[in-house]
Amino acid sequence: MEKELIYTIPSLYREDFRINGYRFGSGKKALCVVGSLRGNEYQQIYTCSQLIRRLRQLEAAGRLNEEKEILVIPSLNPVSMNIEKRFWPTDNTDINRMFPGYKLGETTQRIAAGVFDVVSEYENGIQFASFYMPGCFCPHVRIMKTGYENVKKARQFGLPYIVLKVPKPYDTTTLNYNWQIWETDAFSLYGTTTERLEEESAVEIVDAILRFMAENDILKDERPKGQEARVFSDRELLSVRPKKAGIFQSAVQVRQQVKKDQLLARIVDTCVGDVIEELYAPADSVVFFLHDKPLVYANTAAIKLLP
Repeated sequence: MEKELIYTIPSLYREDFRINGYRFGSGKKALCVVGSLRGNEYQQIYTCSQLIRRLRQLEAAGRLNEEKEILVIPSLNPVSMNIEKRFWPTDNTDINRMFPGYKLGETTQRIAAGVFDVVSEYENGIQFASFYMPGCFCPHVRIMKTGYENVKKARQFGLPYIVLKVPKPYDTTTLNYNWQIWETDAFSLYGTTTERLEEESAVEIVDAILRFMAENDILKDERPKGQEARVFSDRELLSVRPKKAGIFQSAVQVRQQVKKDQLLARIVDTCVGDVIEELYAPADSVVFFLHDKPLVYANTAAIKLLP
């Protein structure tokens, strides 16, 4: 393993801003893994650290294909993570809405451009992503429907679900979308959580990546087969929205199978404690996404169900 500087912004008065990567092997640029792009993606950077630890062990045991190169970048936004802020602290911009970047632009545009010059050279790209709303997910692979998506390769992770996302205009500036346009087979991996650590989910995602590496001859190892994935569009998910804001009390868990008309959650008045609304399942389904903050706004997609 070699640690190397991927991108830097010099500073007049403080320490330079640096993005570091960890490189394994040499030769064909086979796989690039990017961890957290936002400052609150603690599970994502932790999962990345566990992947690097496993790759170091495999490298020491001679089980990585030395003719194929792997690059792992744990974080593109360590500044925001240091101050517990999701977006870039000075202008509140999102790095994952700045790709492929602009070298003469604002700070986050320059970061995106500098990093993309490096990561766009790889055959396969994996991002540890998070959702724009706070909550927990069923672990899954997500791919943008650009016309270049590779569902066959996505199955090699062995995760239970593959979500095909129909891109909206603002998705065209994400890392996943631009990776595909620049001919990288790109996949976003979603673990269960974002702002809290969950060991089981981290292990599941790392094992999925090692399985993918073995299938693509990057890892000289046979891995246990994963699950047969169900492929579906993000438009198939059923959103359950409260009509009133209040304290959110969930009655179910992510991955749980529920029946039609089963109680999903209660909304409690923040001042007097009365239950002001109950949310019920509109169909037999699996809880795919679940809001995980104490408070919820009215008309928020607090629960997403997969029929």
